[in-house]
Amino acid sequence: MGTQFEIDIERFKITDGTTFSLSDYPTEIKKKGIEKEEGELIIQKDIEELSSLQDVLFAENRHAVLIVIQAMDAAGKDGTIKHIMSGVNPAGVQVRSFKSPSGMELDHDYFWRHYVALPGKGEIGIFNRSHYENVLITKVHPELILNEKHCKIRTLKDIDKTFWEDRYKQIIRFEKNLTENDTTILKFFLHVSKDVQKERFLERIDDPSKNWKFSSTDLKERAFWDNYQQAYDNAISATSTKLAPWFIIPADNKWYMRLIVGKIICYELKKLDLAYPVISDSEKAALNKAKMILLNE
Repeated sequence: MGTQFEIDIERFKITDGTTFSLSDYPTEIKKKGIEKEEGELIIQKDIEELSSLQDVLFAENRHAVLIVIQAMDAAGKDGTIKHIMSGVNPAGVQVRSFKSPSGMELDHDYFWRHYVALPGKGEIGIFNRSHYENVLITKVHPELILNEKHCKIRTLKDIDKTFWEDRYKQIIRFEKNLTENDTTILKFFLHVSKDVQKERFLERIDDPSKNWKFSSTDLKERAFWDNYQQAYDNAISATSTKLAPWFIIPADNKWYMRLIVGKIICYELKKLDLAYPVISDSEKAALNKAKMILLNE
């Protein structure tokens, strides 16, 4: 069985900020060029490669990696994170899930809680939902903006087109600052269809072991499906840049989605040209001295 399976990264990448529509991107690839059994073996190999890359990233301690994962409910965010990161050293990876902001968080600008969760040098940070919620759920439910206590936003009528354009620009500046300070940003939108979301919701209801995954809030937000699709169209179009690209990942098929995500992460990490630190001659001499002491015990 061959294990050389390559994907065209550019097929999934959005970088130039031009207007596009999610409706133009498939939620499932019909001709995958690979079967599930072989795909899952390749996923495992990619997990092993990612583990090796993360080890060097951690040792070199010069780069940080921020992975942003956004999606509609039941697209597979949690499972993808758990699966792809199953082989890495937990000391060098942190996952943050952002729920509704607390009162303290609302007393700061909307980036504040994300700043304090950013990965440090040598670390991979994963945002399960992210600062993009501030142009997604808030755009579908603009009344949430009023909780942010803006001095110039007193009513819903104050939240106009210019407000959202400014917010997209703020996100671009935020990400530009991070990338210029050695953080690689990879943004994934897991693109699931409405029909498959329905199937997964029903599965959560019918399977007792998955009942805990279902929330009545999920069903409530499903009623705003078209609004969310438009919000994602606008956000991705406005914030896709060369420095911080979006990847649109077909998510109707979970194993294939994980395969693509894993391939892209490995590919982007290899571009960093990571290397283990090289010690100085004096440090080598100290190591040799330590070795002799241990051998002579």
